[in-house]
Amino acid sequence: MIIDPLSALNGLQSAIGMVKKASKVANDLGGLAPMIGKMYDAKSKATKAMLHAKRSGNKSNLGTALQIELVLDEAKRFEAELMLLFQATGRADVWQKIKARQAEMDRDDAKEMAALKAAEKKAKAKEQEMNELAMIIGGVAFVLLLVFIGINELMSLCPKGGCGR
Repeated sequence: MIIDPLSALNGLQSAIGMVKKASKVANDLGGLAPMIGKMYDAKSKATKAMLHAKRSGNKSNLGTALQIELVLDEAKRFEAELMLLFQATGRADVWQKIKARQAEMDRDDAKEMAALKAAEKKAKAKEQEMNELAMIIGGVAFVLLLVFIGINELMSLCPKGGCGR
């Protein structure tokens, strides 16, 4: 699944903004949980989009990938603020559970990215194999053409007595 880098960037920015606003007015940190979940989902999508954009080689995608990196850095700093908020309210255990879930999501993402890289590598190897096969077939066809031309020339010379007599 290819994720549009711009939509991933916008999604991450809006998710961070939403959590920032909500954290300033939240009376209960439990109400932040769905928004924090959305932020981590957006962060995961943005990371995948960034990696895909970097591999694409498209210059406009590379610029978007750099923007995503900056927003991911902002998200990391904001997570530190959230951690302090949870600790200040005596809910450090909840924060630890959130971070454990995020680590699980990151592991799943890493597995997915490894599978994606393996599939890309396999497709590239298959393409290279097909190119090599096409070159071999082309080379054999060229040699056969030369042999045919040579035999044809020999046959045209033989009736005239030029076959080594």
